[in-house]
Amino acid sequence: MPDQALLSRAAAVVPSERQLAWQELEFYAFHHFGINTFTDREWGTGSEDPTLFHPKDLDCRQWARVIKSAGMRGMILTAKHHDGFCLWPTKTTRHSVAASPWKDGKGDVLREAAEACKAYGLKFGVYLSPWDRHELCYGQGEAYNDFFKRQLRELCGNYGELFCVWFDGACGEGKNGRVQAYDWQSYYAVIREMQPNAVISVCGPDVRWCGNEAGVCRSSEWSVVPHYVSQTGEIAAKSQQKERDIPKKIDLSHWDLGSRKAIRKAEKLIWYPAEVDVSIRDGWFYHEKDDYSVKPLSKLRELYYKSVGANAALLLNIPPDKNGKLHKRDCETLLSLGAQLQIDFKEDLAQGARLFASCQKDDLHSAQMALDPDPARFWHSGDFHQRAELILDLGEAFDINKIVLREHIRTGQQIERFSLWWDLNPNEGKPRWKRICKGTVIGHKRVCRFPERRVRRFKLVIEQARCFAALQAVEAY
Repeated sequence: MPDQALLSRAAAVVPSERQLAWQELEFYAFHHFGINTFTDREWGTGSEDPTLFHPKDLDCRQWARVIKSAGMRGMILTAKHHDGFCLWPTKTTRHSVAASPWKDGKGDVLREAAEACKAYGLKFGVYLSPWDRHELCYGQGEAYNDFFKRQLRELCGNYGELFCVWFDGACGEGKNGRVQAYDWQSYYAVIREMQPNAVISVCGPDVRWCGNEAGVCRSSEWSVVPHYVSQTGEIAAKSQQKERDIPKKIDLSHWDLGSRKAIRKAEKLIWYPAEVDVSIRDGWFYHEKDDYSVKPLSKLRELYYKSVGANAALLLNIPPDKNGKLHKRDCETLLSLGAQLQIDFKEDLAQGARLFASCQKDDLHSAQMALDPDPARFWHSGDFHQRAELILDLGEAFDINKIVLREHIRTGQQIERFSLWWDLNPNEGKPRWKRICKGTVIGHKRVCRFPERRVRRFKLVIEQARCFAALQAVEAY
């Protein structure tokens, strides 16, 4: 396929409204909580006695208060993990909080978490494990799929608006275990019907797993990728491949998913942005032995910059303890992280500055529009401008160590390579440009960090774009 036809096809792929709303969240919490919390396991067997679940002081409002203070904008709770124990009084099984002594069997962790999120202005989402080690109909095909969809309907219908339904593809049954073909498309249909604004993540069509649980995403984290990348769950469950362009092995950890080379042979391209999931501790559920393995502020800050600052979202797991609260060590670190991020992004020094571009589509899309907080305003280079230069003049010199760039992703992901320069001359004289960083993908957000320097002028060079370049924001800190 000629390059321009390929680039035009890739440039035409844009996010859905639900993906755009998800992208704005950037940073949110995962809470692994359930029967494993009380058995000190990561994966339960499904044979646990429900009476073991008895948090003495469950406080979902504490969870919400702490994660909001850390700068997070949402919460995802493990409604059911692989052990099959449900944190809500489901009508589908007795293996739930209804069979526990907690609140005399009348409690509902999902409801308390959803209400806490509403009280603190956070979005709420749920994780529901397709693998169920307790349910007897698991492995019986349609019978289990119907069971699973009934659980989905309860979650989607009883807890207000969900921003996310999170699936993983874990299954440790082994070659002699029960084999269940998950009917992914029917699961998706339930969610689209009942929660049309919710993204379906990881084993789903809306949000992609970055490929590891170490909190590291690629230096080039593309949002436009081949369609087959989203089919991992279906391929694992089906022996035949219907898409002609699906490779025999899909490696989500591959270093390149969206460059010109990576998409050249793809028959279909989709908007499928990345999420980085990582735990604040060694484990995903609470274990007392992990109290001394809580990641320090410096590590969490780096995780933030290497995910949110590199065109991905950060899903940080903070597991509640047996009392039903976040441990004080986790809380102290999270509160420090929130304070640090407020310092890091305290004042956008580009507000009130001037931004000039070597080209523009028209007067309504001048460079200055990228400094306007109105999301409807943005700079557009004009079609088929492969190279453009923008100069940010702050009016006077400031101590700067970060430039934040945001593409106008409503018009697609266009920028393929850029470089950032600073002016060594802090005064009005002729600029003396020195390059301070270079990169490929910008996407929703790219945070360019460099040693602090007193600077007045910066130059951004768009060295390669697909069909045009469009910037939603340029910020300086």
